[in-house]
Amino acid sequence: MIKYLDMEENQVQPVVEGEKKGVGMWVVLGIVGLVVVVGGVLMLRNSRTQNVNPPTVTEVAIEPTVLPAEETTMEAGEVIKEFVVEGSPFKFLPTVLRVKKGDTVRVVFKNMQGTHDFVIDEFDVRTNQIGEGEEEEVEFTADKVGTFEYYCSVGNHRAMGMVGKLIVE
Repeated sequence: MIKYLDMEENQVQPVVEGEKKGVGMWVVLGIVGLVVVVGGVLMLRNSRTQNVNPPTVTEVAIEPTVLPAEETTMEAGEVIKEFVVEGSPFKFLPTVLRVKKGDTVRVVFKNMQGTHDFVIDEFDVRTNQIGEGEEEEVEFTADKVGTFEYYCSVGNHRAMGMVGKLIVE
């Protein structure tokens, strides 16, 4: 039997005799909990049985940047190979300079950001340390065949990757 209990003004709430209050709420919570547990178990089982292929890593060789030298002919037929090398935080552009043994090489070093220099130990080549927006030239004869590292000697810039290669063929 259902009785109606008067609440405040014009509000009526049904009351069922013989039922304990709150039992319905516990039943609903139990059903929801059961659904969550069963769903979790099924998802876990499916994730273990799926054959998932691991991602594929493909190595790609990247060729270093080689810019052609600008050749300048001087008196008596002397040819100068000129390179413009830009320095910025922890990198040079280009990263490779290529010349022939006996070439006269001119490097115009342009500093784009920070403080840097340009050094090739084997040819006693070294610019001054210059600031942002400055440039300096060095000139030398490539009289040894081989691959030589050029680098920035400021702080730990060389260790941080501010290096390049001079290849003399």
